[in-house]
Amino acid sequence: MGPFQILLFVVWLASTLALVALVLMHSGKGTGVSDMIASSLYNSSAATGVMEKNLDRLTVIVACVFAACVVLAMFFFPQGIVGI
Repeated sequence: MGPFQILLFVVWLASTLALVALVLMHSGKGTGVSDMIASSLYNSSAATGVMEKNLDRLTVIVACVFAACVVLAMFFFPQGIVGI
């Protein structure tokens, strides 16, 4: 496995963990756990809309990085990762 493939795996892993964390940080519309966390993080201040918009943008960017890593892995590992 070459250095580019190792770098691809590191970026893929980092984008996976970041994407999971960012999706969980979005405020929910119900009364579940997401709403409890969101209500403590986002008070009803004027900056809530700006924070949500920035969170949305960051989530889309990380999702695009994740998708690019998936496509690159598809080209660099056509037989599978382990190569058995």
